[in-house]
Formats: sequence, structure tokens, C-alpha cells
Amino acid sequence: MKKAAGILLKTVLPLALGVYLIWFFFHSMEPAVKDAFYKALREANYFWVFLSLLLSFFALLSRAYRWKYLLEPIGYKTSFWNRYHAIMIGYIVNLTIPRAGEASRAAMLYRSDGIPFSKSFGTILAERVFDLIMLLSVALIASIVGAGDFWKIKELIEATFSSNPESASRFQLIKWIIIGVFLAAFGIVFLIKTIRLKVIGFIKGLVSGALSVFKTKNPLGFIGHTLFIWVLYVVYFAICFFALDETTHVPPTGMLLAFLAGSLGITLTNGGIGIFPLVVGLVIEYYLKGEYGDQAWGIGCALGAIIWSSQTLLIIILGALSFFLLPKNYSKDGEIRADQA
Repeated sequence: MKKAAGILLKTVLPLALGVYLIWFFFHSMEPAVKDAFYKALREANYFWVFLSLLLSFFALLSRAYRWKYLLEPIGYKTSFWNRYHAIMIGYIVNLTIPRAGEASRAAMLYRSDGIPFSKSFGTILAERVFDLIMLLSVALIASIVGAGDFWKIKELIEATFSSNPESASRFQLIKWIIIGVFLAAFGIVFLIKTIRLKVIGFIKGLVSGALSVFKTKNPLGFIGHTLFIWVLYVVYFAICFFALDETTHVPPTGMLLAFLAGSLGITLTNGGIGIFPLVVGLVIEYYLKGEYGDQAWGIGCALGAIIWSSQTLLIIILGALSFFLLPKNYSKDGEIRADQA
């Protein structure tokens, strides 16, 4: 029963939401808008998409290198490629079970380097704190630089999801189901003593890993890689706008707001399925509406679909390779495998 509830919360609900949004995505399009959507896909200059993927790969390498700054203060040295493979496996797991990639990443590093799960998981949470700070910084910059557009686009997105009473009610139902499951899980943890003690011990390991960011011997290196990663994120997203003639003249503010919308959309469904092209398309529609009219919606969604599908395909390919390339040096009980001794 508990396992079924966990699967429902982590996999089925977000996936169902993503599939529903794909249906919503096409159902809401008029024939002329769909024609503009497919025309944009056919005529896109995919050189810019390839360049975007190359920059994305460099960001992944930088993320793997940055991780060592958090692992070394707690006494662990690891192979760069082991860290990279663990990260890629985590990303591909996130496509199926949202937020489970972090746990998978820690589990993979345990398998390759024998680092206790709670220790490495704590460092991953520390990374997430800094990544959240960077995302909030992007949101702050976008809201200041394009203050007027920011609030108008926000209203446009809200209007899109609330214009259809049926779709609005389904979103509300999903939201309350997720909240209810979280509250039930919270109550189980703190009412059952044995589970509570295990959770407390686990949290101590997480805290140790999270605090490692303040113990790193090279804080400037960690901060530098963090800035480098997020600059690449924004750049590899923005250069895709040059893939379509219609979006080439979208202002930098619009690119930044579209990036922010897409980043937030990824957190709602499995890898952003369904919602990423939708919210990115809404932002682009706002900037193209005056020139392209109703076709702006199709053009915007096409670019969102190109960015999402290319990045997702990259993660699937690299993640699948990492599954095969990550060494299995340690057994489940933490002992070095006989064939690695």
C-alpha cells in the first residue's frame, strides 16, 4: 500500500499531468496555429540547436567537476567520470520519477566509490540550495529588467490555465491530492517512533553533507563553477531563439523570461513533459503577437518543443551510456566487490 502510494505521488500524478498538458497543448490550437507550429519545426535551423546541446554538455561537465568541492571536505576523493556518470543517471531517473534523481545520484556514487548515501546526498542538497539561489537570482533580474512584461506574462499564463473551467478544476484537484499525500507521509514519519529515529539519523548525515559547502578549501572554485553552469544554462536556452527566423528578434528580456518559465515548468512534471513547451510558448507568444497574430502561439510552442525535446534526448542518450559505463566497485553492504579487490 505504501509503495503504491509512493509510486502514485512520485510518478503517476506528474506523468498524468504532463500527458494531460500535451492534450491541452494541441486541443487548444486552431488549425492555422497548428500549421504555424509544424512549419516552424520543419524550417528551423538546427545548427543552433546542436550548438545549444554542446553548451549543455559543457555545463554537465562543470557540474561534475563542481561536486568534488563538496565531497573532499567530508573526506572523500572520487573519479571525475564517476561523478559525471552518477549525475547523468540521476538526470535520466528524474525523467521518470521527479526529484528521485538526487537519490539515484547518491546511490550510484555509493556503488562506484563506496561513499555513504546520506553523506553524498547531503552534498547534493547543498548544491540544490545554491542552484535555487541562482534560479531566484535569474527571477529577480528578469522581474527587474522586464518588470512590465513579467507581470503581464504571469497574467497570461494564469488566464490560459483558468480560461477553461474543466482544466482549471483538474489542476486544483491534482494540487490538493499532492498536498494531502504529503501531509499523510509527514504524519506517518512523526507518529511511528522507529521510522522517526531512522529519519533523524538520516537527517544528521544530510546536514553533514550540506555543511560541507562551508568547509571547502576552494570556495571561489565552487562559486565560479556555479556561475559558469548557470550562465551556460541561460545561453544554451537563448541561442535556440536563432533557430527560427520569427524568434530571432525576441529581446533578451523575453529570452530570460522564457527561460524562467521553462525552469519553473520542469519542476511540475516528469522532466517538464507537456508543460515546458506550453509555458515557453506563452512567453514567446506575448512578444510575437503583434507581428504574427494567432500564429505566434504555434511558433512559440514549436520553439519550446524544440528546446525541450533536444535537451531531453541528450539526457536520455548520455544517461543510458552512463548506466553502462559507471563502474560497480562496491556491493550493497559497502564491501569492495571481489572482482575489484
